[in-house]
Order: sequence, then C-alpha cells, then structure tokens
Amino acid sequence: MIDPITIDRPGRLGILSLDTQFPRPPGDVGCPESYPFAVEIAVVDGSDSPKIVQDGAPDQDLIQKFIAAAQDLEARGACAIVSTCGFLVTSQQRIASSVTVPVMLSALSLGPLIQTVCPGRTGILTASAKALGPNAIAAAGLSAAPLAIAGMEDVPEFANAILVTRSAQPATLDQEAIERAAVAKALRLQAEHGDLSAMLLECGNLPPYAGAVGRATGLPVFHMLDAAIALVKAQQGRADRP
Repeated sequence: MIDPITIDRPGRLGILSLDTQFPRPPGDVGCPESYPFAVEIAVVDGSDSPKIVQDGAPDQDLIQKFIAAAQDLEARGACAIVSTCGFLVTSQQRIASSVTVPVMLSALSLGPLIQTVCPGRTGILTASAKALGPNAIAAAGLSAAPLAIAGMEDVPEFANAILVTRSAQPATLDQEAIERAAVAKALRLQAEHGDLSAMLLECGNLPPYAGAVGRATGLPVFHMLDAAIALVKAQQGRADRP
C-alpha cells in the first residue's frame, strides 16, 4: 500500500479497469487498497490486454464501452477518473470529453510535467515497448521529448500473466520476478543513457515496484497513483470552496 497521506472528505476516485483476472496487489492501479480514499471500479467488458496494448485507439465499440463506463462512474459519485492501462492515452480526449470530472487515463500524460521538473531524458518502463509507438507518444505530448523506453513484453512472468487474453491469465502473479526484471530494465536504461533524470511507469501494473526501481536507480519514479491522488486532492479543494 502507498504511504498514508491525509485527505479529508474526499470524493471517490473512479477507475476504468481492463477486463482481467490476474491478481492486482496493493500498488496496482486497479487495487482499492492502493489508495487512501474510497474508489469506484468499472470493469469494461471485453477489454482484455491484447485489445488495448497497441499503438492506437481500440475499436469503436470498445471506446463506446469506455465512455459509458466513465459516465456511469461519474453518476456513481466519482470526482475524478483514471484507468488501469496507459495505452488508453490514444483515447484520452474522447473519453475525457464525455464526462465533466477530470480524467487521466495514462501515466504517460505526466510526461510533459516530468520533462519540466526533471530536465533531461525520461526513462519509460512500459508493458510493451513494441506497442508504445509514435501514436501513443504523440497523444501524451512527448513527441519532441528525449526518451528511453524499455518494455516488459520479454519477461515471461509479466507477459504470460498480463499481456494475454483474459481466459489465459493465471490466478497467481510472481511479483518477485517482475520486480527483479523491472529493476534490471531500469538500471540498463540508466547505464545506456547518462542523462536519464527520471523514470515513468506507463503500466498500471508496475507501481508496486516503483520503490524498488527508485532505490536501485536513485531516480524519482512517477506513475498513475501520483496522478490519481493529485486529481482527488484538487477536486477536494474545489469542493471545500465556500
């Protein structure tokens, strides 16, 4: 679980979740225990990983399901909405414009801020480097940014649990192996790029390993939980206005 912080009278965070059955441990964007406030989760039927982890928007039927789920979360009292998969960045504008509360679907959207506060090259650890192409990078506003990207698609303990269809996903997760791989990939990026100034975790399944990556590299590590907490705190401030 993340370090506790004080948030008084928060609204609920809405979470658009891919349709998965692998475990979501504390720290995962889709785990309620990852947050110091209440959440509402909407699982979007049929949206398993292979249909979303790609360099482009999902098909129109799925986008409409995400829009309907976002509207339902708002109706259920969500004061802000995030998602469990950063590759939804290519659908950010369409889904965000369908509701009236703040929406951030991908930690990649933190990229321009990271570039400002941590000048240098941003390292991105993603579920799939092969899928994180120019469309997703452009949608996040990072086309001109110096980046170093490493993917988890060649890590069997990760890929065979998370990047497969829902029916093929296991009931257990080898977190130790995934953590070792995430740290190794971050260290390799750091060794290859002397100007690396920060790490960004695109994937909503990677924040449980953010601490290990930060300790190993000595770099600040950013992920979707940072954005989720900031969004809820911002909405709390709005609600507290007289």
